[in-house]
Amino acid sequence: MSVRVRYAPSPTGLQHIGGVRTAVFNYFFARANGGSFILRIEDTDQERFHQEALDDLYETLEWLGIDWDEGPQKGGNHGPYVQSERFHLYKEYAQKLVDDGKAYYCYCTSQRLADLREEQQKSKSKYQGYDRHCQHLSVDEIAEYERQGIKPVIRLKVPLEGKTTFHDELMGDITRKNKDVSPDPVLLKSDGFPTYHLANVIDDHFMEITHIMRAQEWIPSGPLHILLYEAFGWEPPKYCHLPMVMGKDGQKLSKRHGSTAVHDFKAAGYLPEAILNYISLLGWSFDDKTEFFTKEELEKVFTLEKINKAPGVFDYKKLLWFNGQYIRQMSQEALRDAVLPFLISDEVVADPPTAEQEKIIGKMIPIIQERLKLLSDVSAMTRFLFQDIEAPTSDSLIPKKLDLAKTLAILVEGRILVEQMGDKDDEVLEAEYRDAAQRLEVKLGAILMPLRVAVTGSAISPPLFESIRLLGIEKTLARLDRVITQIKVEVE
Repeated sequence: MSVRVRYAPSPTGLQHIGGVRTAVFNYFFARANGGSFILRIEDTDQERFHQEALDDLYETLEWLGIDWDEGPQKGGNHGPYVQSERFHLYKEYAQKLVDDGKAYYCYCTSQRLADLREEQQKSKSKYQGYDRHCQHLSVDEIAEYERQGIKPVIRLKVPLEGKTTFHDELMGDITRKNKDVSPDPVLLKSDGFPTYHLANVIDDHFMEITHIMRAQEWIPSGPLHILLYEAFGWEPPKYCHLPMVMGKDGQKLSKRHGSTAVHDFKAAGYLPEAILNYISLLGWSFDDKTEFFTKEELEKVFTLEKINKAPGVFDYKKLLWFNGQYIRQMSQEALRDAVLPFLISDEVVADPPTAEQEKIIGKMIPIIQERLKLLSDVSAMTRFLFQDIEAPTSDSLIPKKLDLAKTLAILVEGRILVEQMGDKDDEVLEAEYRDAAQRLEVKLGAILMPLRVAVTGSAISPPLFESIRLLGIEKTLARLDRVITQIKVEVE
């Protein structure tokens, strides 16, 4: 049996971490087994459908390098792959269930259903849900509804007795009493639109899906789907309900934890390789020590057996660390291409950069590579190389436990060292600055910090000596002179 799996999102919102994790697990499972990964668009909820969400779906999968074998934009032998283009199939097979006595027309109005729900709640009835009113209508009653022009829905006949069991590859056998399954759920709405359950089962069958890998929140739907497969006389696929993705507080990951849309991570400067690697570890592990995998490696080693039952915890700090590690591994040319759009959008350099700016970019890449955690960090970290900076405030220049007068003495001493810098290497320069710190009776950091702020405008920047070389001695001295003059006025 050739493995066929699918990712079937509803384009009602941007792709989020949980949904993409489902796509990634399905994709790697298909690749590891020489199978097919199918993309299906479940767009039957036309009221919530957004073209922006559909575009984001395609862009996200493309950015991550998740390529589908069949689906929109690709085609295949089991299409169409958009549910709104398959309505004839849903109507045909819903009617087949009616003809076989497995489903029936229901003429209950929305008002009757609302009244029924209110009555059940008031009486605190043990039975909540549809009362199967239309399951045994007489011919005359049906004729009267038809005469009134009421368009019926089609409901599945759910047996009241017995139990339904399905096997989950991760959770084992899951059993539910039939009386606890949704009572005679709607399969086809009065407007001809299918419900999720009907369309899902029909599509999975005709697309020959062998394994359904989806989030554990869909477990309650399992028995109903099995009943549908049985009603049609079809063999159900194998199920594997994936562990939830949680925040560090133990709650389901949501916007209150931070950004969850992949689009936001991309805009913040995360690398697709880092995202793909990290989310593959949310509920799956190869062993207890290996963390870094290339996409090609995951395509070979991914197995259902190594999926964990426990929820995966999404740790923003860990992902940030992952991203930094991937940035370190990039070639300098690739990193230059990756950070350039951020430098341009933040108006740090021209579009395209001038020859002088290109020269600076080329020299700064190897210096900032060890310090970047996000690609977007590049603008704040290097703006001082391309543009003049505002004179820093005196408070931002004063090291801990020192005063403004001592800071002035440090800056004056530092200016002398910069002026005498020449082509000395970092080892020699560090020794000179240590000697100066000893003379001034301060720690080395107390000399470096105010110099860094005066030259770059920030306490966080590339290494000071390299920053001075990139900026140039002349510009560095001019910035130091400006700050020294400012502080002298305040001290006096």
